[in-house]
Amino acid sequence: MEGDRIVVNGFAAGGNPGVSAARGASNDRSLESLKLEHQLVRVPYEHLKKSLRASTRMVEKEVNAVVAGVAVAVDKNLSKQEAVEQLTSLVSRLQGLKRKLDESNKLEHVQVQRCRARMDHLTMLRDGDKDCQKKWNELRVDRIIVDYLLRNCYYSTAQLLTESSNIQELCDADIFVDAHRVIESLRKKDCSEALAWCIENKSKLKKYKSKLEFKLRLQEFIELVRSERMMDAIIYARKFLSPWGSTNLKELQQAMATLAFKSSTDCAGYKAFFEDSQWDSLVEQFKQEFYKLYGMTNEPLLHLHMQAGLSALKTPFCYEESCTKEDPLSQENIRKLAEPLPYAKHIHSKLVCYITKELMDEDNPPLVLPNGYVYSKKALDEMIRAEGKITCPKTGYVCSMSEVHKAYIS
Repeated sequence: MEGDRIVVNGFAAGGNPGVSAARGASNDRSLESLKLEHQLVRVPYEHLKKSLRASTRMVEKEVNAVVAGVAVAVDKNLSKQEAVEQLTSLVSRLQGLKRKLDESNKLEHVQVQRCRARMDHLTMLRDGDKDCQKKWNELRVDRIIVDYLLRNCYYSTAQLLTESSNIQELCDADIFVDAHRVIESLRKKDCSEALAWCIENKSKLKKYKSKLEFKLRLQEFIELVRSERMMDAIIYARKFLSPWGSTNLKELQQAMATLAFKSSTDCAGYKAFFEDSQWDSLVEQFKQEFYKLYGMTNEPLLHLHMQAGLSALKTPFCYEESCTKEDPLSQENIRKLAEPLPYAKHIHSKLVCYITKELMDEDNPPLVLPNGYVYSKKALDEMIRAEGKITCPKTGYVCSMSEVHKAYIS
């Protein structure tokens, strides 16, 4: 119907985007929005944990080395000059440790600032007034667009948007730049950057039972076989692949059998190891592990929000010729985007008055004006009391209460 809005589980379906019932509290909507912001807080938190782990390992390594050096100096019968040189060397090592810790502290401070800025940003949504929430939603749209740009390597455009919106501390361009370097390396058929990334994040990947490092080692082995360096391939397998035998024995056995075949083999079971598509698979697997490590969604946030919105709006009526022009899905391009998405579920559909934003039910029934627009009885009664007549807010059509009739919905 024209003039009314059908709301399904808080989303509009059919015509213009609707609003939830008046009794739905604004704070509840804010809390629901916060549930979608896991990625915003997780990224700097993971950065901070990673930096702290690296600092801890560095301190343990250097302190243990210094303590061992002192013990050696005590056990040996050193001359005064030798003792001074030994202690000077150890002091120099500790000074080097201090410089490294100062640099690490600066990086950790940056991540702490990011965490604080993001928590303040989320608090603004929870505790702020309507103006604050409007501003928050505007920034959210900018963050979603920046996320899309970074995932698709439009770094300059993303930087311009973050600077113009002043959301530098709410975006994570640095980690996407690092990830892009690894992806480009894999596309050039080089595993070194990806292996370095795996070693850097070894504890996390082990926790997730990731097979990325094994796949990379396997690919390096295959490249040695491809170039017919069989002895080098065997040595490489003993050093880097044998530790994976307990968990990936079947794949390892299949890969080792390639020593008996050349890259030009027609045997389907082994030809697959030499196909270029293996590198594309490594790129995709790296992306999956990268997103998992930082608690990110596999798809850009822009895709997810658009899919949710289009699915909430999509109804069979949208594809009929009588579909109103105000419906976004009346546009052919938007219909194509929504084509693979499911229809909105209308088990608990509700009519919401365009004027009062209140539910229309048996106590506040929908009334149809002669021009076909529908509003609630409460809204029309208030209009009669205030103006003595009914004026359609959509078209300006004027009528009296005797000209309207009740709508019955089947």
